Amino acid sequence: MLFTEILRVALSAVQANKLRSFLTMLGIVIGVGAVITMVALGSGAQKAVQDRIAALGTNLLSVYAGQSFMRGVASAERVSLTTDDAVALSSEATLLSAVIPELSRNQQVEYGNRNINVNVLGTVPEYLPVNNYEVAAGRMFTAGDGIARKRVAVLGSAVPEMLDANAVAMIGQQILIRGVPFEIIGIMAEKGSTSSWRDPDEQIWIPLQTAQYRIFGSDRVNSITVQVVHPDSMNVAMIEIEGVLRTEHGIPPGRDNDFQIRNRAEFLETYEETTRTFTFLLGAIAAVSLLVGGIGIMNIMLVSVSERTREIGVRKAMGATRRNILMQFLIEALVLCLMGGTVGIVVGAGGAVALSRLANWATFVSPGAVLVAVLFSAAVGLFFGAWPARRASLLDPIEALRYE
Repeated sequence: MLFTEILRVALSAVQANKLRSFLTMLGIVIGVGAVITMVALGSGAQKAVQDRIAALGTNLLSVYAGQSFMRGVASAERVSLTTDDAVALSSEATLLSAVIPELSRNQQVEYGNRNINVNVLGTVPEYLPVNNYEVAAGRMFTAGDGIARKRVAVLGSAVPEMLDANAVAMIGQQILIRGVPFEIIGIMAEKGSTSSWRDPDEQIWIPLQTAQYRIFGSDRVNSITVQVVHPDSMNVAMIEIEGVLRTEHGIPPGRDNDFQIRNRAEFLETYEETTRTFTFLLGAIAAVSLLVGGIGIMNIMLVSVSERTREIGVRKAMGATRRNILMQFLIEALVLCLMGGTVGIVVGAGGAVALSRLANWATFVSPGAVLVAVLFSAAVGLFFGAWPARRASLLDPIEALRYE
């Protein structure tokens, strides 16, 4: 028998029992659909984390104030970072391309008859390119604005909506921060949340010097963000920063640091690893239903061999070889799995889209997951169809013709 003839006979056998073929495929449809949907959920979460890492920047370090230690015992007094620390890092550290001091607190903000409480961040103009921010309307304040301690503010993209105002129309108008009037000079482009504890679109940026001397009354800073020249130099840069700050703070050898240096991307990378493991777990659980579907195919194929024993005998009597019979039943099982897999891909992708739109869950149907699902469904067909096909090919033609 030619391959095309074998394929035609196998397809006709599948078509002859439409309901049984559909019920047989249903297990594969559910299995593949579940795999696609679950992997899409996990991949969506993983992609969201990757986007957050990209938004943060892969070469950023944050320096935070810590506690002073005396003979290994933490002091009750909290050590603070100052702008002098930022100046020292800028002038003495050789592996840093930018040093961004930051001072932020939640403050009452008034605009017209609206009143909100949001984070007010005092910083320098370089904050935008280092943290991948863009100004959607107006402009960012300049270094000159900071030196002059001008009362100018740039609003996060969500702040105008919180104040029930038109974003573009607010430029040039005044806003009160802790009762002090500020001129609105710009509106940030939407950033999206990069962490679970703060939404950057719901904050206001003002010059650092203005924040220190007109709002907060302190020359301290909450943190210093530094940009390393090259991501591969992160560890060396951390050692360099530590040396500069220990010298600046007058910490003698053998005494613990009174500051902390953190790689912000490490937190999200840990979360990414967790979501990757979660994706594999979801996919493995969903793959169990594929195995159940494969067992159903084996069961139906064994029943089909029993029902078509006389047909097999006639084919062998007319010259069909064991290989021909084996191929015929393997192709039948493979067709059932591939058809079920194709429908399952559509069902799984549709389920992922539905979850994304209805539940606002992050989903991502990757081509790799679709390819794996197709190959896995084909493998299930070959594996679970092999035993019934072999059994059919080993039937004795004389005994098969006598079968009732």
